[in-house]
Amino acid sequence: MTAENVAERDIVLCVGDTTFLDYGSIEVKKEGYGPIGKGGNGLILHSALAIEPQKGQSIGLLWQKLWNREPKHKPPKDETPTQKKKRQAAARKEARNRPFEQKESYKWVEALTTVEKLVSQHTQVIHVFDREGDITKVFDQLRQLQHTGIIVRAAHNRSLDSESERLWSKLEAQPISFEQKIELPSTSQRTARQTKLAIRFCPVNLRTPYRFDNRNPLSVYAVYATEIDCPESETPVEWMLLTTEVIADIQMASTILRWYTYRWRVEEYHKIFKSGCQVEKYRLAADGMKVLIGFLSVIAVELLQLTYLHRTQPDSPAIEILNPLELKILKAKSPKLPKVLTVSWAVEVIARLGGYLEHRSKTPIGIQVLWRGWLKLHDLCEGWQLAKET
Repeated sequence: MTAENVAERDIVLCVGDTTFLDYGSIEVKKEGYGPIGKGGNGLILHSALAIEPQKGQSIGLLWQKLWNREPKHKPPKDETPTQKKKRQAAARKEARNRPFEQKESYKWVEALTTVEKLVSQHTQVIHVFDREGDITKVFDQLRQLQHTGIIVRAAHNRSLDSESERLWSKLEAQPISFEQKIELPSTSQRTARQTKLAIRFCPVNLRTPYRFDNRNPLSVYAVYATEIDCPESETPVEWMLLTTEVIADIQMASTILRWYTYRWRVEEYHKIFKSGCQVEKYRLAADGMKVLIGFLSVIAVELLQLTYLHRTQPDSPAIEILNPLELKILKAKSPKLPKVLTVSWAVEVIARLGGYLEHRSKTPIGIQVLWRGWLKLHDLCEGWQLAKET
């Protein structure tokens, strides 16, 4: 459905990210789960979320991959330090020699190729990745795709094609072209703030490693953003963005920077998935859990659309986020209808369905109460449909 929706657009962004789903407290039915993070047990989810490029509204999921790692074998109790060193070296060698398609990093290339086949050839899909997606295989794969591009935050100070010059030194030598303000959301490492970035950009040729059949340089554009006057208590923002999109002027460089900030939508999506849909609270065997995750994934997208519109365009028509039946039921559940049915009105009614108390109107509407209200709305719609059929 998302692929059909984006087929009407000339350009769509596809933001990708991976999250861990922790089911470490499950004592039984552990088959199908695997190690994650530091001693955790669960599943790994990679999402590719379609975003419209003008305002950053989510459209829906274009692709999603769910898997588990195989449990590690416990080392022998009487293993000596020398034996441990040899075992770890052998494991690293085995990992390096595995086919790329069997490695977890293949997810980035798999997203490119899968979405390319799904979406109409008339739509340019630009994938947006964080540093984990900065792998040469990604850039090499793009040579073979017709209507796919990329914006990725560089993780490696790559060698360029001329005289072994490095990426960072090349961009640091460029003059500052313009300054741009952006809003930084809060994370576990920083507080939310508005900041100003100094922007440099230029074309670069990335040197292709010798192990690749195609040794031609990878021609891309680099946008280098560094924070101006960072607060003393914060870590300065520094983004080196690589893109296959042609940057001919300041306007396009600014657009690339703005598109990269939309990558936070997939992080918001995973946050809603965990805190709103509470996907980690269920206790099912892995096969059943994977089916449930597929169901919850769609609802999490709907909640992301709802919360983003409520935050950015509260006065938009409610029909932008509701189908006619949902709108009809919310009207019936609303004690007093406003003259204009807006997104803000719809969110408040859905929140009341989820248990939001009107006398606490100064308290922000939380994602969990919206989740409960959204489920209640779905139940009411299903009941209405069943009643109509009988």
